[in-house]
Amino acid sequence: MLSSHATKVPPAAGMSLALVGVVVAMASIQTGAAIGKSLFPAVGPAGATTLRLVFASLILAVVWRPWRHLPPRGAWRAILLYGAALGGMNLLFYMSLARIPLGVAVALEFTGPLAVAVAGSRRLLDWLFVAMAVVGVALLLPFHGAAEDLDLIGAGYALAAGACWAVYILFGQKSGAQVHGGAAAALGMIIASCVALPVGIAQAGADLLSWSLVPVALAVAVLSSALPYSLEMLALKRLPTQTFSILMSGEPALGALSGLIILGEHLTVSQWLAIGLVVAASAGSSLSAQRKASPEILT
Repeated sequence: MLSSHATKVPPAAGMSLALVGVVVAMASIQTGAAIGKSLFPAVGPAGATTLRLVFASLILAVVWRPWRHLPPRGAWRAILLYGAALGGMNLLFYMSLARIPLGVAVALEFTGPLAVAVAGSRRLLDWLFVAMAVVGVALLLPFHGAAEDLDLIGAGYALAAGACWAVYILFGQKSGAQVHGGAAAALGMIIASCVALPVGIAQAGADLLSWSLVPVALAVAVLSSALPYSLEMLALKRLPTQTFSILMSGEPALGALSGLIILGEHLTVSQWLAIGLVVAASAGSSLSAQRKASPEILT
């Protein structure tokens, strides 16, 4: 924790650091996902999800100490749904990774946030972004020769993870409005662990207790949760929400690059084009949503 006497960062420098922080956070999440895939042979995707969430919940509990900021009774419904959605999102995403490349999974999962961004909109431009995303998803799904080797069940898992992501966003906002942000994140992660734990035990059993898996599981928890959460929170204090949202739209591309570099997952030209369409649709919808919203004052 920084001292109250720490030197203040100049606004321009703070903005630059925040931009770097967001990029590092996205790269960290995708790197963690790629490394997490290495746990699949030992414990399967459900076991890997369980290890990641359990370690991440322990880290966030130590950092944020949520017992000091327990939510009021009326806030528990939102927190429970937020945590359940977080658990389902991670579980389904890792199940998709067992069947399809990382970049493709992230692109399909991004349909959830995109749906939230354009929900209820009647603007033609927003529906253009939806059409771009639909074309991107269609290029990824195995309904034509270019994507014939893509597993349909894996694609379904990724789309279901996107639906959970949409619920996570909606109830995450409600939780954050009623409870201290760090405490809400820690409680949500604990609930997510409880969601994944029975599935992980059913798939991996006693293998989850193997000490040889601890270093990798801990690295995945830090890279996929603890580090990016911290960097994103710091970035949000210095970046306009519009800038932050547009930067986050690059995650599918970073996911594809992480899959290529770390896992050796080579994508077809049509798959790269599809990911580009999803990234463009997400960035465009974020920009459009922010233009409709009232300006936000940053402190």
